[in-house]
Amino acid sequence: MVEIIKEPWPWYIAGPLIGLTVPALLILGNKSFGISSSLRHICAACIPSNISFFKYDWKKELWNLFFVFGIFLGGMISSQFLMNPEEISVNQNLKTELATYGITDYSNLVPTQLMNFAALFTLKGFIMMVVGGFLVGFGTRYAGGCTSGHAIMGISNLQWPSLIATLCFMAGGFLMANVILPIILSL
Repeated sequence: MVEIIKEPWPWYIAGPLIGLTVPALLILGNKSFGISSSLRHICAACIPSNISFFKYDWKKELWNLFFVFGIFLGGMISSQFLMNPEEISVNQNLKTELATYGITDYSNLVPTQLMNFAALFTLKGFIMMVVGGFLVGFGTRYAGGCTSGHAIMGISNLQWPSLIATLCFMAGGFLMANVILPIILSL
């Protein structure tokens, strides 16, 4: 059983399991699935201030904080006890292309040549980690939710803004992966 859990699950199993969270949350308490809103709840709970955005009853959304903590805890448990010790499987064509940018280590989920503390003080690392993190946060706030909230919950509820946001997420992802990322990696 543990060996099955260690392997990547095929899309036809993982996809429906993720998709079933939507009706489960709706049936269990008319709750919406989304991860980025938990940051707002944490800020409202920890930083009592006179900012109108954080003035609401965050305790009604306590379930969301437990949900996100469960995701965090599950990730920690799986990274400690269920990690496959073999190198991450990457398409050979992609490996060849990434090698031209100096990325050759696939021992972690994210290449260590990109994400490490020393890289933070390089132009490439600063753009990837700080600027990228800011843009993800800004985009999430500007779109009124994250990819999981819009793509999983919003589209399944037939919300037109979620469809538009998801199409923009996808277009931005394609643009980033195929145009902008090669420029950043060549710095």
